[in-house]
Amino acid sequence: MMRFVRLVPGILLPLALLAGGAVLAQQALIEGDVGQTRAELARARQQLEIARDRAERLEVRAQRVTEKVEKTAQEAAAVAARIQETEAQIAEQEARIALITKARVSLRERLAARQRPVVRLTAALQRLSRRPPALALLRPGSVRDTMHMRALLETMIPEVERRTAALKVEIERGRELERLADTATRDLRKSEAELKGRRERLAAIETRQRLESRQASGIADREADRALALAEQARDLGVLIEQLDKAGALRAELARLPGPIMRPPRPEESEVVMAEAFTVPPQGLTAYVLPVAGKVVTGFGEAVDGGPRSRGVTFSTRAGAQVIAPAPGRVAFAGPYRGYDSIVIIEHDGGWTTLVTGLVQLNARVGDTLVSGSPLGTAGPVDPVVTVELREDGEPVNPLQYIRSL
Repeated sequence: MMRFVRLVPGILLPLALLAGGAVLAQQALIEGDVGQTRAELARARQQLEIARDRAERLEVRAQRVTEKVEKTAQEAAAVAARIQETEAQIAEQEARIALITKARVSLRERLAARQRPVVRLTAALQRLSRRPPALALLRPGSVRDTMHMRALLETMIPEVERRTAALKVEIERGRELERLADTATRDLRKSEAELKGRRERLAAIETRQRLESRQASGIADREADRALALAEQARDLGVLIEQLDKAGALRAELARLPGPIMRPPRPEESEVVMAEAFTVPPQGLTAYVLPVAGKVVTGFGEAVDGGPRSRGVTFSTRAGAQVIAPAPGRVAFAGPYRGYDSIVIIEHDGGWTTLVTGLVQLNARVGDTLVSGSPLGTAGPVDPVVTVELREDGEPVNPLQYIRSL
């Protein structure tokens, strides 16, 4: 019995040691798990803060892009204004060429009319001058006739010379008109090439603006979603650290991406006419400008073909003419509508609304914020007309009264 008692401590001690070791091992394992979990939690929180900070920076960048969009809108308006300037220049050159062509036609008609009597007179004088003097001795009265003819020649030759000199002036004028026509044609081709380049520049500005805004906003939204996901992962520690690491690596790559740098393609041409340069319009409607360069074919309130009176002003313009926003505002509608090619409806402050019709290609989209002169689109290719209607609280108003000059 005593041996048994003596053996118990010898047995219990190793068991106790084993038990204590197991407890310590389990405690160490638990403490190790907790430490690892805490490390994972700390890492997740750290990545959460990083993702949140980056999301906020991207949102700020998106806000800056929005501000830059305003600058880009001003830049686009400046280019659109240059396009309209070039279109007007082309119209002027075409008119100049037409005038030169008419002048050349008129000159040719005058030359033909003046050349005929001079040619007949010159031919008669040449025949007389070639008549042999000896022939006058063979005919009675021929000497008298010859003397009379000589006197006539002496009288007519100065007149022929005068008329010939006038013809020379007309001919030189014709050559000058030809040179002017050649110069005008070269200028026209140059302007057409410049117009094409400016339209391409405008398209590039609009594409860059939309891509930068869309990309920045999309990245910010995705980063915000990742931040929320990381917050869930920080609360639920069952999420694998590998996913967090991948997300952190992806965010790090996104963070290293350079932000967009926007500069006007030609800063010297990016000046936009400010509202103060125009007659002060009613409150809520800033400077109003013509949407297109052209000729008024239907005035406000004018009856068209016995139909209802016009609620706006219609312009005939050149094929593919650039159409711009008459005033700042927001695009409420842009697209085809009930038989029209395409229309744009712009909402202004103070209950004012502008409707522009007769567009074929659209540059504006619903929701776009416009400045005065922002490109809306282009007119049609064949005999295009563009109509602008201005309304205050739904009532038609003559837009021309708010434009300083036409």
